[in-house]
Amino acid sequence: MTTRVTNASQAPLEFSDQHVLPEWIDFNGHMNVAYYVMAFDHGVDGLTNYIDIGPEGIDARGTSTFTLEIHINYLQELQLGDPISLTCQLLDYDSKRVHYFFNMYHATENYLAATCEQLLLHVNLGERRSSPFPQPVLSKLETLMVLHRQLPRPEQAGQPIGIRRR
Repeated sequence: MTTRVTNASQAPLEFSDQHVLPEWIDFNGHMNVAYYVMAFDHGVDGLTNYIDIGPEGIDARGTSTFTLEIHINYLQELQLGDPISLTCQLLDYDSKRVHYFFNMYHATENYLAATCEQLLLHVNLGERRSSPFPQPVLSKLETLMVLHRQLPRPEQAGQPIGIRRR
């Protein structure tokens, strides 16, 4: 499945081209949690392709990205056939890591179905160790950061997991 950026010049980035497939439906009659992760992962592929470190260049570069941490909030159900759109906001980055936040929407009803905060690490696959991003990638990240720094921080970003007591 290819996830494409639909608005590279605006903030946040937008990704489309996903629908809830029959095999994504669980015994509760809605999209299973594992497929939310997969749908968000397609968005990560779109992001990494956009900054030129995507899956299709792994053999040529000898580098890839690994997810270090992920936090998902499931907010509203998605059903069979529902179209999905994602937005991605860059929260931070350094020479080897990217911190970003996805919103998942029902693409026609426009409700927020889920959010996903992630931390990604650039890795040299030969050494299986972290490695610095190439300068062109850092330049793209800086350009995105200038745009995304202006966005409000997502409400769910950085939230700890736990039972809230009143």
